[in-house]
Amino acid sequence: MEQQKLNPTLVYVLAILGLLCCCFGGLGFILAGIAFFIAQSKLKVAKLNPENFDVSSIKAMDTAKIVALVILIINLLYFVMTIYRISTVGWDEIMRQSQEMMEQMQNQ
Repeated sequence: MEQQKLNPTLVYVLAILGLLCCCFGGLGFILAGIAFFIAQSKLKVAKLNPENFDVSSIKAMDTAKIVALVILIINLLYFVMTIYRISTVGWDEIMRQSQEMMEQMQNQ
């Protein structure tokens, strides 16, 4: 019987897209969370029947799971910081500061 391989490509793609979406107020936690869930569920299936899966592909999926978890934590921290900043400073003040930074960049 041929051993099955776990393909961590989808997990990596979702995690990296989640990292890129971190710039949007930490909303990349959605994609990183999906990537982590996919990796977790595939590893759970592989651990139930380890003889049916290639060991190197299990290690690769485990690495992808760790990458997704790290990106998920980064996004969640940034999301909490964004919520905190909006609640303490206010949306109007954040937009005013952003406008000032844009004007300074254009003047340079």
